[in-house]
Amino acid sequence: MCGRYTLHKPWSDVHALYNLIGADQRLNMPARYNIAPSQDVLTVRLEDGAQRAREAKWGLVPHWAKEGFKKPQINARSETVHEKPMFRDAFKRGRCLIPADGFYEWTGPKGNKQPYYIHMGGQPFSFAGIWAHNDNLEIESCAIITTSPAKQIAHIHNRMPVILKPEWYDLWLDPETPKDQAHTLLEENMGDVLKFHAVDKAVGKVSTQGPECIEPIGVDADDT
Repeated sequence: MCGRYTLHKPWSDVHALYNLIGADQRLNMPARYNIAPSQDVLTVRLEDGAQRAREAKWGLVPHWAKEGFKKPQINARSETVHEKPMFRDAFKRGRCLIPADGFYEWTGPKGNKQPYYIHMGGQPFSFAGIWAHNDNLEIESCAIITTSPAKQIAHIHNRMPVILKPEWYDLWLDPETPKDQAHTLLEENMGDVLKFHAVDKAVGKVSTQGPECIEPIGVDADDT
């Protein structure tokens, strides 16, 4: 799964990934070092043929959910996202990109798990995501799509976010892209270029913020 991530690079670095228009090119975003479920996060969607940056709550609430719905989903498995009732409508009509520059995973025995920061050496990138608008609850929400891990991080966790290659962004966002073709794009994962290092366990608390969240500690790393 993916339960925490970062977006701390300047917006000028991030927005270069996209073809945003108007004010979306000049967003003044604070650096975020410990983004957690239920928080508002940045998404990039296609609206009227143009890429737009929009906020959504992390934890998908499908369009059909009603008052009392208690199980927002922060992740959707790539293998089944196109067919599960929870996700299939959003996969068909609400594909999005979720900007990031790193994410956290934990490994080890229960009660003593070690967190790792997984990244691309400071390069921003995009998770494959889905989003939904719910009129009943007046909420827009999203989920990150996950897949099997790249081999260099498989010892940390058995899942990782799908990190889409930039050349496939337009196809992914376009609702006219056939569902089967969009599903195939989830195989175009950039996981092979990921690096990782251990970080302080304090990152497990949502209240822990700031650049110290991603500072390496001396356990093991692949930051070569």
